[in-house]
Amino acid sequence: MKRFVLIFCLLIGSKVYAQKPITLKLWPNEIPNQKGNRVAFKSTLDSSKNLIKITEVTDPLIEIYSPKVKTNKAAIIISPGGGQKFLAWNLEGTEIASWLTNLGYTAVVLQYRVPNNQIGSVKDLQRAIKTMRFNAAKFNIDTNKIGVIGFSAGGNLSARAATNFKLKTEDVTDEIDKLSSRPDFALLIYPGSMSTGVDRHLIAGIPVDIDTPPVFIFVASDDPYNIPFSMGLELRKNKIPFEFHITPKGGHGYGLRKGNPAAEAWPSLAQNWLNSILNLN
Repeated sequence: MKRFVLIFCLLIGSKVYAQKPITLKLWPNEIPNQKGNRVAFKSTLDSSKNLIKITEVTDPLIEIYSPKVKTNKAAIIISPGGGQKFLAWNLEGTEIASWLTNLGYTAVVLQYRVPNNQIGSVKDLQRAIKTMRFNAAKFNIDTNKIGVIGFSAGGNLSARAATNFKLKTEDVTDEIDKLSSRPDFALLIYPGSMSTGVDRHLIAGIPVDIDTPPVFIFVASDDPYNIPFSMGLELRKNKIPFEFHITPKGGHGYGLRKGNPAAEAWPSLAQNWLNSILNLN
């Protein structure tokens, strides 16, 4: 109970939301790549950073926020970062959802499995995409306008979802599983761990090909977790429309927080890109 009181008080204090999200469990039956029983997630508050950390996620879910203004019939699934150890729930989750709903998007915050369950987390995001596609009519969205946005480890996860949709992952267990998990677009904001080796080539888990959707990438040049040039090169080689922005300063893990030059730069660039690829102008 203390966990929920903590989150509620912080959200009210920061005026993140005036609306209550709809929560959907992603796996009502058996959860793939899951050992042990479902248990309640853990939440802690780092008051020095105004950061809610969620971990010990064994029962993945999505929180769906409806647009605060007229809908543009597009949905964006948000994957917070946290180094596969925790989820930066407000910084790279609910605060991003608030920004998106103000732009007319249906915003979906993904609570994927952590810590250290990369295979499970990819399946969670793929299932979230399918779930929103299955419920498109209910939420008044276009099945061809469902994209992903991720931050840090969530950016890496979003890149995997944008490039692994052809792989058979699980047997079909319900009507949702029959749908495509391919996102229609992907935004990678300071994505982590995208390159490897001396030559910093793209990791094998992100197999870019000609069917990869359009991609937006934003990173600061002083980001300690490297700049994913290799992703840009692969996108160019496969003739995928993409936009790549590098700003001089900002570091890593800034979300939308004011006072950081990178945090103040990327939202308008991303908004313009989204308007262009979704023909919202």
